[in-house]
Amino acid sequence: MKYNILFSFKYPLRNKHIQKCIFSRHASTGLGLWNETLATEHKHEIEKYWKDKIHKTDGASESKEKYYVLSMFPYPSGSLHMGHVRVYTISDSVARFHRMNGKNVIHPMGWDAFGLPAENAARERQVDPAKWTQLNIENMREQLLRLGCTFDTHSEFATCDPEYYRWTQELFLKLYENGLLYQRETYVNWDPIDQTVLADEQVDENNRSWRSGAIIEKRLLRQWFVRTTVFAESLLEGLKDKTLKEWRDIIKIQEHWIGQCTGTNFDFQLISDVPGYPKSVTLWTDKPEYIENAKFLAISSNSLLAKVEKTESHNSLRKLNAKVVNPFTNEELPIYVTDKETLPYPDFRDDYLGIPCLSEADIEFCKSTGIDYEAGPVYSAEELAEKRSDILRIAKERNIGGYLVSSKLRDWLISRQRYWGTPIPIVHCDKCGAQPVPRDDLPVKLPKLDRSSENKNLTLKDANEWLKTSCPKCKGPATRETDTMDTFVDSSWYFMRYIDPKNTKEMFSKEEAFKSLPVDLYIGGKEHASLHLYYARFVNHFLHHLGLVPTREPFRQLLVQGMVMGQSYSTKEGRYLRPSEVLLTDDGYVEKETHLPVVTNWEKMSKSKYNGVDPSEMFSEYSTDTIRLLILGDVAPTSHRNWSQDTFPGILNWQRRLWQTISEFIAARKELSPEDLKIHHNDEKFVKEDDYMFDSRNYYVHGVTFNITGAQQLSVAISKMQGLTNSIRKSSKLCVARSREYERALAVQIIMLAPLAPHFASELWAGFCSALHRLSNDGELQWDKDVLEQRWPAVDLEYKLKVRVRVNSKDFTTLRIPRGQLDVMTENDILEVVTKDPKFKKHVQGRKITKFIFRSEIGCGANVSINTKKEVVENISQEKAI
Repeated sequence: MKYNILFSFKYPLRNKHIQKCIFSRHASTGLGLWNETLATEHKHEIEKYWKDKIHKTDGASESKEKYYVLSMFPYPSGSLHMGHVRVYTISDSVARFHRMNGKNVIHPMGWDAFGLPAENAARERQVDPAKWTQLNIENMREQLLRLGCTFDTHSEFATCDPEYYRWTQELFLKLYENGLLYQRETYVNWDPIDQTVLADEQVDENNRSWRSGAIIEKRLLRQWFVRTTVFAESLLEGLKDKTLKEWRDIIKIQEHWIGQCTGTNFDFQLISDVPGYPKSVTLWTDKPEYIENAKFLAISSNSLLAKVEKTESHNSLRKLNAKVVNPFTNEELPIYVTDKETLPYPDFRDDYLGIPCLSEADIEFCKSTGIDYEAGPVYSAEELAEKRSDILRIAKERNIGGYLVSSKLRDWLISRQRYWGTPIPIVHCDKCGAQPVPRDDLPVKLPKLDRSSENKNLTLKDANEWLKTSCPKCKGPATRETDTMDTFVDSSWYFMRYIDPKNTKEMFSKEEAFKSLPVDLYIGGKEHASLHLYYARFVNHFLHHLGLVPTREPFRQLLVQGMVMGQSYSTKEGRYLRPSEVLLTDDGYVEKETHLPVVTNWEKMSKSKYNGVDPSEMFSEYSTDTIRLLILGDVAPTSHRNWSQDTFPGILNWQRRLWQTISEFIAARKELSPEDLKIHHNDEKFVKEDDYMFDSRNYYVHGVTFNITGAQQLSVAISKMQGLTNSIRKSSKLCVARSREYERALAVQIIMLAPLAPHFASELWAGFCSALHRLSNDGELQWDKDVLEQRWPAVDLEYKLKVRVRVNSKDFTTLRIPRGQLDVMTENDILEVVTKDPKFKKHVQGRKITKFIFRSEIGCGANVSINTKKEVVENISQEKAI
């Protein structure tokens, strides 16, 4: 219900119309604690009142522009840490911002639920990993709600749900059908603690497992690989896509990971009577056109092939009792172990394919080992290109390689010897070999295992009944694949499932994909900038090749947030101390017990370092919205955040000042009578303050908006909001009581705060709307709706924005152009304005003009080549060449 009481009210206004004062009932009245001094208990009351009211959304609409903001989904460990608080506060704030800008926002949440941590935790407790994972999900979901996050609940899933991993198995089959999956016996990294294979990428530079920290062993096992190298060139080229925004150094990380695609891989059969050798090897060469002229394979002493034959020989050169077969000539090539200094081994490899017709070093090696060789053919440049093309084509047809790739990139090993993962949809038949499971039989569900067994390390090999099945080809007896997939497979495509999560017929519909993809903003940690991002990009490139998604690249814009760091204390010997064991003295920190000096550092939060912070305790001590503002303030989202109470006073004081501002506004408007509203305000001071509020509002609306969308500097956006608060607080009582521009500025203050601190801003808005007299009635503010339902403020059309002009990389002038005019001006229009400036001729006299640069306050910029605007400036100077 709404009541309107109208009063005539005149004073100098920019839109030149009669104002109406409104009294109305607001949608949500809030707690009305405006006579109280803001305290933490009041913040908790506010959050309790608003927690179920801040999740209103208008819903999807075909008429709205979509905006897909995605935060990396978490592993359900059971509790949020401060890193989670940071990433999901950023994500929620950006999603709310775009929703208030009228976008159809896609903001989903799910759970990366498979993997070793859950299995190990469940094993220790002798419970089902599914039960353990579900309990953790429920707890973390509740914590995210307490954090105030609004996610698309209809899209939520966990990767351990059969309804999800059924489609991960579908992805496996698509890769299999397109020749991008193969099983091969090869040397793999074995974690002796976690009892599973790891990809090369999951082993650090010290040869330790990324999870358990164990020294990695090498084993010869038959494993499943995804042939990611097929898309190496495409993945490298994709990094040049002009639509990618704010990828910054992530592009270099990806480029380094992929490497320059200057050669190709070929699969060679390996033959030997000595046990312990794999049946094939993949060799790389940058001269595929001469592959038929290869005469030997050299390997370094570090190669695993060199260690199969246990020999006492310490010679720098020895021949193995094994050979590789050239797939193009069927010639058997000898294998030698030799130092890398002898031959020009490719970077990152311990093997070298010898082609003597191309290398003097290879010729010398052949002479020293007695290998027969011939002079190679001489090709013209055209013949060489044709030969290379033919060789690559043949290799692709035989599925033995032939795609351009770097010497460092390897195919993706996805086999894992653990239970808690997506089952690989393959059965093994003695007659027919490996056969894919028919789609009608998906999902291949994980069987239940008896967790009460003394053998805690159960795998799918222990599911005896589940293993027995029939061959889909001959219908005879067969055995299920006992490996599960690497969890990176689950997370390589989850963002696609979010857009169509209830689809029971396919991974997602092509129609939905073309409406909702790619992701507009992807938020996550830099630790995933190589592995996860590479795999997700690969799957997107593959599905784009099949025509199922609209773009090659899955993520338009990245926001790689920094870690939240805690202060650690340790002895000089490296033993970490609890904060309670440390004392601050005039000479620095010392250990309480020994009074010996203590080393302090800012490090990634860790239980073992006693420098972690429990978010739940922070919420209780300071309130949720205060923690949201603290985690966003002070430093850019991409920078590491040192979590220190020394930074708290600024945010706490700002909240108190905002609270006080609303209290004073309510009081001032209550004192205003209808007779006061009829007063004609020609007071010079009032007009000056009113103008100042107009300028301040527009200046800070621009600054906040740009720093949320363009610069991705949420901390600067908060600083800008605090600047607006300072401007508002300067206003006199008369301005507070009677200025429409003050009212508009205060409304903007609360609206811009809302995405970042939704509970607190909602209460401020309820207080703001409860004021008896209001002066805005032009549809700009929707008084009967809560703050999160308001439109994001825009810079007024009559507000003059700055346009900075540089000519030949030198500052020339700054224009002030009304935003409404600037919105419709072309680069040519601005150029004409610039060239009409009397100073312009003098500025360019005697110089050739090569470039104009225009950059406006709304974040738009243009580098304008003078040659494209010749008609505008052609007669300015006789001495310059255009």
